[in-house]
Amino acid sequence: MPDLIVIPEGKICDYVDGKFRNDTPEEYVRQNIEKRLVNEHKYPKDQIAVEFPVRVGSRLHRVDLAIFAPGSPKRSQEHVRVLIECKKESIEPTDRKDGIEQLKSYMSACPNCEWGMWTNSKKKEVFRKFTNDKNEIEFAEFNDIPSVDGRVEEIDRPKRRALKTAVEDNLLFAFKTCHNHIYVTDGLQKQPAFFELLKLIFCKIEDERNLGRPLEFYASSGERSTPDGQLTVKKRISAVFDRVKKKHRHIFEQGDEIKLKPRSLAYIVSEIQKYSLLSTNIDIKGKAYEELVGANLRGDRGEFFTPRNVMRMAVQMLSPGMEERVLDPACGTGGFLVVAMNKVISDLERSLEGEKRPKSQWDDNEKSIFHQRIAEIAQTNFFGFDINPDLVKATKMNMVMNNDGSGNILQTDSLLPPHTWEGDFRKELSRSMHLKESALRNAQCLGLFDVVVTNPPFGSKIPIRDQHILEQYDIGHIWRRDSSGRWNMSDRLRSSVPPEQLFIERCLQLLNPGGRMGIVLPDSILSSPGLEFIREWLIRKTRIVASIDLHVDTFQPKNGTQTSVLFLQKKTPEQIHEEERTGRMADYPIFLSMVDHIGHDKRGNPLFKRDEEGSEILVPVVEEIPPDEASGDALPVRIETKQKLHDDQTSDVAESFAQWREQEGLSW
Repeated sequence: MPDLIVIPEGKICDYVDGKFRNDTPEEYVRQNIEKRLVNEHKYPKDQIAVEFPVRVGSRLHRVDLAIFAPGSPKRSQEHVRVLIECKKESIEPTDRKDGIEQLKSYMSACPNCEWGMWTNSKKKEVFRKFTNDKNEIEFAEFNDIPSVDGRVEEIDRPKRRALKTAVEDNLLFAFKTCHNHIYVTDGLQKQPAFFELLKLIFCKIEDERNLGRPLEFYASSGERSTPDGQLTVKKRISAVFDRVKKKHRHIFEQGDEIKLKPRSLAYIVSEIQKYSLLSTNIDIKGKAYEELVGANLRGDRGEFFTPRNVMRMAVQMLSPGMEERVLDPACGTGGFLVVAMNKVISDLERSLEGEKRPKSQWDDNEKSIFHQRIAEIAQTNFFGFDINPDLVKATKMNMVMNNDGSGNILQTDSLLPPHTWEGDFRKELSRSMHLKESALRNAQCLGLFDVVVTNPPFGSKIPIRDQHILEQYDIGHIWRRDSSGRWNMSDRLRSSVPPEQLFIERCLQLLNPGGRMGIVLPDSILSSPGLEFIREWLIRKTRIVASIDLHVDTFQPKNGTQTSVLFLQKKTPEQIHEEERTGRMADYPIFLSMVDHIGHDKRGNPLFKRDEEGSEILVPVVEEIPPDEASGDALPVRIETKQKLHDDQTSDVAESFAQWREQEGLSW
């Protein structure tokens, strides 16, 4: 373990200069901008000053960030090239004291400062300073500040190889900025505003995948600032959207169009054009996208989305293979599917790198073949169902953004009897499974999947009372204990059943014999005396592989229900028959674990590891910044930095389970 550095209470360690500063909303914004400057824009840390003093008239002010020209002999006001002001979300650009006019006054006081940026994480304003014919200082609006190479043309029309990989929360900042702009400028409500942004994200990904052609998803600073230019952008992006509609007919109607005003459209394109949505890390994309979805599409059916660390833990423990069919029958925003798909993609990358060159050296043709293989796997092996049509569309987007596999995300009530499924759903599912529609006739014909992973809606406020639904399930019946203490199912149905109980059985019905599942459940199912019959039914039908007790704050700040993740393997008919015949259940060990540290508190704020005296700690690490292909760099840049360690045990649980699974000789 590297040397530990103790962080004083209420402080954070600055990413650039390593000093301790107060942990405030403004500081959160500044730290993300600093990481963007170093990792996306490639500025060396020694060219950046934090809280740099700038003299304006007779007064001295401290600017959040100052970037100096390369090779500056000293850090003086005359050598400043870029100034950046970071504010908390509640400060507006028009604020008289802390808005963009403050930034412009600082830029004017620095004779060689050409660029300035003002941001509050939801809004961003960028200016380039110049002197007019009358020797007066003026400011022109730009899309972004230049990267370290100073190439202004890359700001207006980025090249494919110069697209940025987003770091930390900067993609979330961009998405929030865009959504807020649509909400305010176009007058749309939250949900319609979200779906307009969704269309543009589709266009961005389609443009990135259109290898061999120049990028079309861009809006230059000049276009953004004039009505004619804004119309040009709308025409160009609408042509890309026409391609999107042809490729994704299962998501968009041919009559769909981008409804944003040209001014709004040009602004949003300029905000996200610099990023590569395909190459950005899954967790950064997932956090940005799912937080946006959760803020705009969360329904009232007991939906609360699973934290990404819990999803990663469950997927790592289930370890789906490249040839296995994976299903989430209550897919929400598609987080489980994306994590599972990316686990398979990583496996594929490793196998191909063993046959070929490292991925970083693949040419466009090799990358294209790789993406085609990913799309084939996604189309063949990954499935998601959800009752909420808006979440189905959001899941399709999530899958497209990560791996182009949106064809098997279908809208249905997973608990319905198969013979009542809607025609479109039956048709799509049977086509994907290479079955006749008539084969999907009842609950006994559903064993189609190798892995099921899900967090179903649950709660007593949304019970299932329909007898046609309940009669499909053993758990939908009343159970009674006989004189020997054994539970037996009666012919009578229960009057109402919470949906999560039925989901356990439906997930098991959807598995092949020997298939495995991970399901998030309220602890009452595992401990309540009144639900003992469910536990006995599970022991008869499954091998209980593992039970992971999650921290009470896992789903906070939205929900405080105490939950666990239960991992089960479906017994074969032969195993069940033999145990019923002999009256003896197989004896086997079960992996049990408690997650005492989930990485955040009840308000959703991150928690970090502390030393024995309760102080947060830092660990020195070396980060590798990917090479800038546009400038011809061949090797990544290695920089030393210090990081807090998230107080999160989920990865430890997954690693311990992997060792245990190998010792027990489990087959996956």
